[in-house]
Amino acid sequence: MRPLPTALKSNWRAWARDIRAGLPDRSEALTVHLAALLHAQGTRRVLAYRALPGEPDVSGLAAQFELLTTRARWKPHPHLTLHAWDTATELSRFGALEPPADAPRIPLESVDAVLLPALAFDERGVRLGYGGGFYDRLLPGFAGLTIGVIWSDLIVPELPTEAHDIRAQWLASETGVQAIQ
Repeated sequence: MRPLPTALKSNWRAWARDIRAGLPDRSEALTVHLAALLHAQGTRRVLAYRALPGEPDVSGLAAQFELLTTRARWKPHPHLTLHAWDTATELSRFGALEPPADAPRIPLESVDAVLLPALAFDERGVRLGYGGGFYDRLLPGFAGLTIGVIWSDLIVPELPTEAHDIRAQWLASETGVQAIQ
């Protein structure tokens, strides 16, 4: 394994992409642990993500929960809108499926839990995203569960953080789930 980088988020992103590129897909094991956590928390409606290459695929949860997904919007400012899972039929500029622009929107207040994709997480729940800040803008004031979904190889002791960074309350990986203290 490459040594951990220091300081700049761009260095951490390059490190995480390199590590992730060599990892096998362990989505099935991760989904089992994640489903157990969601059931234990009484969760019904989950904002999930459509996986990019290398990310854990959480689509297996659709048989047990009402899944929603996001569409990235760019105007008047970058933000996410929420939509029914099965409306994701178009390829986004990021390479994942997303709902079309006219898909009915669903309010965040109706969501029980949000699954956060990332390049890496640290043990404090700090998320290293892709740099767009979409989830950091979506989640301030969100009262439900926030769960980081990540391969265990990409959980590190500490990542650089900024005041606006949203932290996950839980981390879920193929090895299990852990509450963030």
